[in-house]
Amino acid sequence: MGLGSVSPSGRLLAVSAVAAWVLGAVLGWDELVLLGATGLLLLALACGLTLGRGAVEVRVDVSKRRLHPDESTRCAVEVAHHGRRSLFAPEVELPIGRDRVEVFDRGREVEIDGLRRGVIAVGPATTVRGDPLGLVRRAVVEQDAIELFVHPLTVPLAPLGTGLLRDLEGCTTNDVSMSDLAFHALREYAPGDDRRHIHWRSTAKLAASTQDGRFLVRQYLDTRRAHIAVIVDGAVQSYEDPEVFETALSAGASVVKRAAVDGIDTTVVAAGHVSGKAQHVLDVFARAEPGGPGLGEAATRAAAAAPDATLVVVLTGTRHSYADLRLACSAFPPEVRKVVLRVDPAGRTTRSASTAFSVLTLRQLTDLPALLAGGTLQ
Repeated sequence: MGLGSVSPSGRLLAVSAVAAWVLGAVLGWDELVLLGATGLLLLALACGLTLGRGAVEVRVDVSKRRLHPDESTRCAVEVAHHGRRSLFAPEVELPIGRDRVEVFDRGREVEIDGLRRGVIAVGPATTVRGDPLGLVRRAVVEQDAIELFVHPLTVPLAPLGTGLLRDLEGCTTNDVSMSDLAFHALREYAPGDDRRHIHWRSTAKLAASTQDGRFLVRQYLDTRRAHIAVIVDGAVQSYEDPEVFETALSAGASVVKRAAVDGIDTTVVAAGHVSGKAQHVLDVFARAEPGGPGLGEAATRAAAAAPDATLVVVLTGTRHSYADLRLACSAFPPEVRKVVLRVDPAGRTTRSASTAFSVLTLRQLTDLPALLAGGTLQ
């Protein structure tokens, strides 16, 4: 127990008691000496009541740790007193978020509601020992904090079109290969080609019709498993107000949630937070806060985290120029399909496409299913 455990009133009592004792000894006033001794004795007794860890065990259990806004969960707190309870049993404090603190001396259930998107810390649970006069207060941490993840609002989307069944053979690209599953065309044999890929029937037909001894070999298109990279711009200057950023997060979370249903691998970069785990991938949207890296840096991080991405979805505000968007998309190879989703509450829901990427303008979250309908992300 250090000086930090002594309350301001306890420190005032200590200073006053010492001053009274010294002054009484100098002036010869026994009353002041007695007053100072009494104050120091009270402080010593208060410190004695707070010594020791105590036989108290606290257990905190949250029924549901991942929620949507406006959902609620129950937090069960068990307080076990081992041995004989003293007259001044310690209290248990349980912080919930930044502003709410529950205080009790025995187990009970606490309703946690009224939550907004973010990560809410429940705990750490601490036992507080003190004296009746409030001179000394000693807190002992009994259990680490538990994190509640409040995910952003999402809307249901239609299947993205490259689900698990299609991925058994992969998703075709524009890259030509000499060995794969998706047949593309026949071409003339060149030195170094694998003879196993010679198409003998076409070669025989060519020799019979033209008396040509050339060989024809099969050409294929590369196939790869679908992998979606979702990038949410976290820069404050990209959005008119925080609500636009929240809409961008909700739209990105809707795409990721649909991809999980379709069995598509997903990598998320949201306001500087990166997640590529299949489980609880929406947690990264709960952690995201305005003030992350710019769009270009976020795209670079996503390209490093998902080098095999086949589709990139970029979500941002309206304050980026076409050159900024093009620069961000250039972090990925040209054969990767890129879709930029701009959130503009004052605009109209529109679509536009170019050779480099497609640009969609989203007015509000409820417009997202219709905006993506018709295979926009396929």
